[in-house]
Amino acid sequence: MNYFVGIDFGTSGVRAIAINIYGEILAISRTEYDIRDYETWQAALYEVIASLPEEIRRNTKKIVIDGTSATVLICDRYGKVIAPPMIYSDACSQEVLEQVKKIAPSQQAVCSATSSFAKLVFCLENEESRPLFSSLYFLHQADWLGFLLHGKLGVSDYHNALKLGYDPSLLEYPAWLRDWALRNPALILPEVLAPSKTVSIIQQAIASTLNLPFDCEIGAGTTDSNAAFLASVGTALPEIGTAVTSLGSTMVLKVLSDRPINDSRYGIYSHRFEYPNFGCLWLVGGASNVGGAVLRQIFTDQQLQDLSDCIDPNISSPLDYYPLTKKGDRFPINDPELLPRLSPRPDDPVKFLHGLLESMARIEAEGYKLLQNLGASPIQQIYTAGGGAKNQAWTKIRDRYLQIPMQQSIQTEAAYGAALLAKSI
Repeated sequence: MNYFVGIDFGTSGVRAIAINIYGEILAISRTEYDIRDYETWQAALYEVIASLPEEIRRNTKKIVIDGTSATVLICDRYGKVIAPPMIYSDACSQEVLEQVKKIAPSQQAVCSATSSFAKLVFCLENEESRPLFSSLYFLHQADWLGFLLHGKLGVSDYHNALKLGYDPSLLEYPAWLRDWALRNPALILPEVLAPSKTVSIIQQAIASTLNLPFDCEIGAGTTDSNAAFLASVGTALPEIGTAVTSLGSTMVLKVLSDRPINDSRYGIYSHRFEYPNFGCLWLVGGASNVGGAVLRQIFTDQQLQDLSDCIDPNISSPLDYYPLTKKGDRFPINDPELLPRLSPRPDDPVKFLHGLLESMARIEAEGYKLLQNLGASPIQQIYTAGGGAKNQAWTKIRDRYLQIPMQQSIQTEAAYGAALLAKSI
């Protein structure tokens, strides 16, 4: 029996899920990591694999890793990280963003302070590292983690590479990016493959250490929110207009559309999605910094559960918040200077939490309305992924705002979506 493993490096931890050829979950392992410390990435990667049952590890056919979108780092030619990672929510300065807008055409996904390309421009302007290396590899989180397993440096996928400037319609880097790269000869842009396409077999030393077969394939990765979309809809082919909201530390909206929509004014971008015998479709959406991270800043997990049970989700809250952990959002308002709005704060914590959940539901509804207004396929149904999917009060509040049929997700773990990708090719 062959098994397939998906590994999710998300905003709230690392999970590995092993499935069989029928898509049935056989084992799950979990651990924590520090998203700002790449050394913990490596330790967590090996830990979640080693924690899977030995029988599964010895018969693993393929592994696919998903990582947080626009979490990036820069390496030398040996894959050694030479600067701290920049994570998905890190926003570059206005000066860097102005440089980006002089390089890239307007309305490109890269024209955002949190894009991979903006972070690349910032890294190359860092005089501490630039003159010391003749070869610089710019990698996304999933790229570097895959490299640790297969050993081929400088490989990415067209989901992660979208915010670097890769054109998923033409399946190539656009002329403006190639021309810019020529003016930075030390930089080596990653080779871009389809998600799950085999990059190489695992390195023998790693295979021996983790009790994996020497012919175990390592596929190109994807982003955590795209993996969450696949997990939510499961093995069935979703219909056009299927949407998924990922409620993790952040909130990500995705709609399966027959046409791409890209608008940097609102932080909207489109990922290429190909299904066998169905052609090329597009996951249109955006990622907001609003989400569970701000809730965890204020409440413990137990408090969230207890207080949520006291909320009447059928009654509207008069409180109007924009819940952020720090200034700046990406979607539906793309403004790195947007300030959190968490006042007035009532003395009653139930009312405060009610206002926070209601405000996030309102922002979610505004995001979907914006996607529709800009031409995405009409939304038919909404699945929910991430830890927030378990909060019943929040679900009922969201239902009141969205007014679109809400479906139970097949799985809420992005690692399951990555495992399905591993099984697909």
